[in-house]
Amino acid sequence: MKSLSLVLLIVAVLISFENISAQDTNNKRNLTTVDSVNINKYMGLWYEIAKIPNSFQDQCLKNTTAEYRLQDDGTVEVINSCDENDDSRDKATGLARVVDRKTNAKLEVSFVSIFGWHLFWGDYWIIGLADDYRYAVVGTPSKKYGWILSRTARLDDEDLIQVHAILRDNGYNPNDFEMTPQESD
Repeated sequence: MKSLSLVLLIVAVLISFENISAQDTNNKRNLTTVDSVNINKYMGLWYEIAKIPNSFQDQCLKNTTAEYRLQDDGTVEVINSCDENDDSRDKATGLARVVDRKTNAKLEVSFVSIFGWHLFWGDYWIIGLADDYRYAVVGTPSKKYGWILSRTARLDDEDLIQVHAILRDNGYNPNDFEMTPQESD
């Protein structure tokens, strides 16, 4: 009887893993990146227009930006900044690497470095990008994270409608995104 219980437990665990794996596969399949990203044009300062709230940005009250700098080795230095409640400026520096060289639309980012070794890479997929690079929509296969970025501190209503369509097409609910207060233009 004990062996039957053990077998049933193993089968239940395997079915659970299979369901989780199928859900992950479906999420990845539903997330579509843009066809091509010119990495050089993507570099520079971006203003965060909105995001899905997350624990690693809890301290950010307003004026959140991301600056990308292409390094000689092809990696990208990432500098995220925001204003905190005490009016100080929080800054986190990380590293991004392109994982899909065909499109440059799939990257991984790490903000954890020990002795120069970056650990805990997170997905950064560019799922929307204006032709002139005035806005970008970034997501992750799990859809747990997402950002709307702009070259200016504000995104006009027409662009925001397009961005929301991109989010819906990729399985996101635009209402899950929280607008980020920006004080500068």
